[in-house]
Amino acid sequence: MWPWILTAVLAAWVAMGFWQRLKPLAKGLGVAWPERSADEVRFLADESWFGARGERHLEQTIFDEMLALIGQARRLVVLDAFLFNDFSAGTDTAGLRPLCADLTAALLAQKRRYPGLQAVVITDPFNTLYGGLAPNHFEGLRRAGVTVVFTDLNRLRASNPLWSGLWHLGPCWLGNSVRGGWLPNALGPGRVTLRSYLAMLNFKANHRKTLVVDRGDGWAGLVTSANPHDASSLHGNVALRFAGDAALDLLASERTVAAWSGIGLSDPPPRSAPPGGEGTRLQLLTERAIRDALLAAIEASGEGDRLDLEVVYLAHRRVIGALKQARRRGAEVRALLDLNRDAFGLEKSGIPNRPVARELVEAGIAVRWCATRGEQCHSKLLLRWPAQGGEAELIVGSANFTRRNLDNLNLETSVRLLGRAEAPALEQAAAFFERRWSSSPERTTSEPFAAHDDATRLQRLRYRIMEASGLSTF
Repeated sequence: MWPWILTAVLAAWVAMGFWQRLKPLAKGLGVAWPERSADEVRFLADESWFGARGERHLEQTIFDEMLALIGQARRLVVLDAFLFNDFSAGTDTAGLRPLCADLTAALLAQKRRYPGLQAVVITDPFNTLYGGLAPNHFEGLRRAGVTVVFTDLNRLRASNPLWSGLWHLGPCWLGNSVRGGWLPNALGPGRVTLRSYLAMLNFKANHRKTLVVDRGDGWAGLVTSANPHDASSLHGNVALRFAGDAALDLLASERTVAAWSGIGLSDPPPRSAPPGGEGTRLQLLTERAIRDALLAAIEASGEGDRLDLEVVYLAHRRVIGALKQARRRGAEVRALLDLNRDAFGLEKSGIPNRPVARELVEAGIAVRWCATRGEQCHSKLLLRWPAQGGEAELIVGSANFTRRNLDNLNLETSVRLLGRAEAPALEQAAAFFERRWSSSPERTTSEPFAAHDDATRLQRLRYRIMEASGLSTF
């Protein structure tokens, strides 16, 4: 009977893997919201550079703005953050900013100041090692009346179907516990269960990083690539902060995710103006709609146009192909990439960016590496600059340019800003990229491609297998 039993188990494994990869999408994923009038838009960045003697310089604005927005709220705060913890893993904690504690304190203070404030924190179960830990800051928020939502990741399709097929046949039903952990926690203090690590192998995530608050009679929102995670506090990141109807779209998108986990948010107020119009406009994008907007921007670029991107992971085959085609049409394409060398005290393999960078250079695309020393170049930014007038376009947010982030697998939120080149937020984004691209001994921000042109054929093969199969963390 053993051959028959083994065959049945393998068949069930394969069938479950296919189902988890292809099952109907949860409602509300991959939405391109209408273009809205861009009200009070500001481009924000956390950036670092190194002086002539190698000393680190920091200029950070994103979390200061988040704290200020929370301090203005009277009725509602909705924060969605992928990493919201003080895990340090192998990172040297000297010089790190306590982002987790600062954000927690701001929420608690505002709740004490305005007891009627509805404060909701939506986050990923990674922050509890999938039920294996009970971090104190979440317990403190709950005791103070803040609603803490751990996203139900079972609603998502499998990004690693080879493992998820087996996981959903049995291990997923075992649950988890904060008691009885016997394995070391690779991300911080304490011990966790084997079930925590088995759950992690699904590589599913609510990867969003958003904030929406009431502000007087109106609403304000912020979409970023930055996490309130202490060990990420030196990372380079970008954000857009805005007000008006686009902030209500952001609130509506978060209402959908909260509902997945059984938490109700009140209906957003009606929009004050019809979508569309002229002038500078903002559009909220989630999941696959981000991919579609990226591809549309790249495919619209031709002779004399410029495309600038800064991203921690560039791996999506359609995006890479579109960039190469744009270069062949005569567009100037500049890619500023993370070295994929460092991750919280651990040394990484350089995949996917090292082999992808070699592919881009062979296609005539200019590539430079972010200058980093332990931190990551964590931005996710694409800027399209037209040659002959017309509208410039900026896309920023949580989504890396990978299959997992762009193909309706992770939860993601980005925003698209369109307008004349002289629009302040677009000028700020362009100036940011130029500062990062143009490096000098007195202000080292990036390095030439040749300084780290070390991709091997094996790396190229590993990258292609990992991107196609989902057996990767990018």
